[in-house]
Amino acid sequence: MEGDNMKESRSGDRIDRFARLEDIARSAGPITMGIVYPTDATSLSGALAAAEAGLIHPVLIGPSEDIRKVALDAGFDIEKLPVEEAKTPLEAAKKAVDLAREGKVDALMKGALHTDDLMHPVVANTAMRTDRRISHVFAMDVPSYERLLFISDAAINVRPNLGELRDITCNAIDLAHALGTERPKVALLSCTENVSEKIESTVFAAAICKMADRGTITGADIDGPLAMDNAVSPEAAKIKGITSSVAGHADILIVPDLISGNILAKDLDYLAGADAAGIVMGAAVPIALTSRADGEVERRASAALACLVAAWKKRGRNTP
Repeated sequence: MEGDNMKESRSGDRIDRFARLEDIARSAGPITMGIVYPTDATSLSGALAAAEAGLIHPVLIGPSEDIRKVALDAGFDIEKLPVEEAKTPLEAAKKAVDLAREGKVDALMKGALHTDDLMHPVVANTAMRTDRRISHVFAMDVPSYERLLFISDAAINVRPNLGELRDITCNAIDLAHALGTERPKVALLSCTENVSEKIESTVFAAAICKMADRGTITGADIDGPLAMDNAVSPEAAKIKGITSSVAGHADILIVPDLISGNILAKDLDYLAGADAAGIVMGAAVPIALTSRADGEVERRASAALACLVAAWKKRGRNTP
């Protein structure tokens, strides 16, 4: 991604980063994606929009009669698309895992089912797991920020321990690498930049930084603990006397728990006008984990993320 994570243009004009993301994904070529339980117009239209954009070849997984009724009511033409029969959300998720395990799909996308229903069969199948903890990454196009911003984990790991936080960090770095950012800047967030034994997230952040110093985590510049202002505002970092390559310029924000991450992502979405795409990393195949409130733009962007991660995996670019 030109090595700059799609920064603002020099003229200050806002870049449509998701449109650029789609362009880069199209250049990698479309992937075959299993759309899991697309039984409402929103999830079905998102898959069709991603296909029309040249990002994916969709395989619809779910109750064929219901899917075709949704398509008919919405005026969608799905006659040429393959449909894998599955009566229930859980059955559809298990079928999707089988297709991924057999190499028949390169990635998955969540349709009209709960995240737990999709992820339980993924986690339960040893062929779908890697040596990493599975985690979710938001890719957020925030109008006021100079680059695409990644937030993890705000959807899967509720209160990660140190080992899980290490994997969450590594997975987010992998996503940045897949998108072309060779050395992303990672901020481990807490409420303060000082390490305190009373605040577990500051201790974990310091430990993650030491792992980076010792080479346990590679491929990124990492700093923490950092409060949110120090992570994204050069002025705030300067005022507080924080000198690092990360402070004020973070590409990746690693949150201490799901609650704080979810609040942060939704604040940016609803109050700062950000667009949000989401993907699950750490599994054998990338999983576009869309929200029920996502529109076509966000669903296409999530598909684009999956395209780039799938292509990156095929090149054998996974980091240690």
